[in-house]
Amino acid sequence: MVEREVDGHAPTAVVDASVILTVRAKLPEFTGALQRVAELVLADPASAARSTIVELAERSGTSPATVTRFCRALGFEGYADLRLGIAAETGRARAAGWSVDIGREIEPGDPLEKVLEQVMAADTRAMHDTASRLDLSEVERAAQAIAGASRVSIFGASGSALVGEEMQFSLHRIGVAAWAWTDVHNGLASAALSRPGDVALGISHSGQTRETIEMLAEAAGHGATTIALTSFPRSALAELADVVLLTATQATTFRPDALSARHPQLVVLDLLYVAVAQRTHQRSHAALQRTAQAVDPHKAAKDGQH
Repeated sequence: MVEREVDGHAPTAVVDASVILTVRAKLPEFTGALQRVAELVLADPASAARSTIVELAERSGTSPATVTRFCRALGFEGYADLRLGIAAETGRARAAGWSVDIGREIEPGDPLEKVLEQVMAADTRAMHDTASRLDLSEVERAAQAIAGASRVSIFGASGSALVGEEMQFSLHRIGVAAWAWTDVHNGLASAALSRPGDVALGISHSGQTRETIEMLAEAAGHGATTIALTSFPRSALAELADVVLLTATQATTFRPDALSARHPQLVVLDLLYVAVAQRTHQRSHAALQRTAQAVDPHKAAKDGQH
């Protein structure tokens, strides 16, 4: 990751591994003309890489000065650097075998074979993008906090709640006292009982889910170490958290960002779970053995019915 000062403001992070990912992550921060440039770049990165600054300005209905401001907002010195970054990225994508056009719309009449290709390509790219932007030192901090926590509270709504429940189950199997809260009243009540040494994990793709922010803030107010899992590093949830774990998405026609975020979220949380298990190896191994033995007779009985 590279940081450059932009127009006298605080340094802006540029993720070398994915220019497009950086544009997508910063899209909610852009308004007006800058937003139009960003949307055009996201819609057809390869075309943007081939265009001159004047051509991109005309196609986005802006001006060359606006395109230059857009480049600097991303941390680039000028449009030439942006073009090189996009061209290198689209070249890597082709070399990696992503033959399906990620940005292609899925039509209602498309055959399932084509839909499967599109969904798989989108998920594959989302996984790669998530890996490129994930700060492993932040994963390390989160794992250390959870490994030593008295209890872990996990907050999320809608699709994020399902992901949170998966994490709660995984942690529970290795002996970590963890609860997943989806109801804001119950979640706030639990958060209010937080103490230093506890951990609170908030999950929200947008980082703007009010209930999740409220629950994480309540836990933070009582001394819990807070972790945010989100796709937007400058979101309200991320600003609130002590540790931020970032994901990436690749939306398709019938899977908007909030839905397409599920698999990258699960990958990050699975990594976090394994990191916790590594740091509590003896306890985790013993817990996994005991829980496996407890449920094994039921598995055997079920198998015997067939």
